[in-house]
This record gives sequence, structure tokens and C-alpha cells, in this order.
Amino acid sequence: MQSTRPLVVTGAVAVLSVGLLVAAVGQAWLGPDVGRGSNFCEAARSGAVLQPANSWSNLGFVLAGLAIAAHAGSTAAAGSVMPRRLQTALACIVVLLGPGSAAMHATQSELGGHLDLLSMYLVAGFAAAYAWVRVARRGPAAFGVAYATCVLGCELAGLWSRPVPVVHVAGNLAFGVLLVAAVVLETVLWRRGETRRTISFGVAALASMLVAFVIWNASQHGWCDPHSLLQGHAAWHVLCAVAAYFLHRLYASERPTSPA
Repeated sequence: MQSTRPLVVTGAVAVLSVGLLVAAVGQAWLGPDVGRGSNFCEAARSGAVLQPANSWSNLGFVLAGLAIAAHAGSTAAAGSVMPRRLQTALACIVVLLGPGSAAMHATQSELGGHLDLLSMYLVAGFAAAYAWVRVARRGPAAFGVAYATCVLGCELAGLWSRPVPVVHVAGNLAFGVLLVAAVVLETVLWRRGETRRTISFGVAALASMLVAFVIWNASQHGWCDPHSLLQGHAAWHVLCAVAAYFLHRLYASERPTSPA
């Protein structure tokens, strides 16, 4: 059965979160510019939005979240192993990646940097927790505990102040570890064969993330024009949004292999 609820809920989250971000940037609620995110190539401009390319590219996450919600409400997603309410939750989380990341790039503030990392933790924690509860054959309560544990673990990792090779900070490393764990667990589920899914969606999500990471890394080591609006980090945002959409399509395509 088709439902408009996922799109209505996600749309409300998008309007509210983007509206709060606009107000926060305009009123300087996020604090002063401390250079947070300045290592991602783009030079700070003199306007209200310090890094325009790296900020506006985050609209990709908002659009991806709305696309996820639209598909979650369709009849095609109605028979999925993933409940529609959980698909809606994922859509909202993907939307929040947009203003969360833009908060840092628009202001280069300390609080903006924390919001950026938190939005990343919410998505990676969801992917890892949802994969684990299906592998372990656990229910919604276990998912909630696992999800909270993943996000809290990332926050604790983020307290480590020493530099980390390649990914810079421990919070980024924790984000990556959760994504790798999700890929491994999803592979276990696929090989177990208890459900069927369109595996090409998973391949597309993984490929998008890998290409995004290559660009993310290259844009900080040589491939960088600070004053251009064509930024590698902006491409990272767009490709990660594409990966999030395909991840949802993988989830939505999952069906039991038998009525039991």
C-alpha cells in the first residue's frame, strides 16, 4: 500500500533543519570561525557562507533523503523486510547529514564541526546497527541499544585529540570502521541466503563510497584549487548522498526467501 507519511515526515525534518541552519548562520549561533574544516581545500570567502561549494553541495543529502522517503512510501517498498517506519527514520537521518555538514563548512566553527561529525555518526551507526540485528536475529529493542552504542562509541573516539593518519581525526576513523563493519555484516547476510535482495544496489552504494573516499583524499593532497567552486570535497558530499540512496534501495529490496 502506498503512503505519503514518509515523505511528509521527512519533508518536515528537511524544512525545520535547513531553516534552523539558515538562522544559525545568519545569527552566528554556532560561534566564531576557528578554521574547522579549513583543511578541505576551499578557501574561506568573505560572505555569510565561508565555503560555498562545500556548503551548498550538502543539499545532495537533503535531496537524497527526500528521494528515500518517496520510495519508502511507494508500493515497491511496502513488502520489504525493513519496516516502513525504519525506512522513514533513515530518510530523516540522511536529510540531517546536509545541514549537519553545512554547519561546519558555512561557519568553520567548533560547534559546526561537532554537528558535522554527529551527522556522520548517525548514518554509519544506523548502517552498522541494522546489519548487526539482522545477523544476530534480534528485534527493535536490540537495534536501539546497538545504534546508541555505535553513536556513543564514535563520540568517545572523537575525544582522542591526536592526529590519525589518512583520516585526520579519530572520529573519522570510527565512522569508517562502522561503515566497514556494515559492509562485512551485509555480506554475511547475503551469503546466509535467508533473504533475497537486489545486490546491485549494494554494489552501487559501495562503489560510490569508494570513489568518494578517493576524491576526498586526493582533494587534500595536490588536487586542490582553494578559490575554485569545483571542489573535490563537494564531490565527496554528492557521491556520499548517492551512496546513501542506494543503501536504502538495498534495504528496501530485501524480501524473505520463503513465507516462513
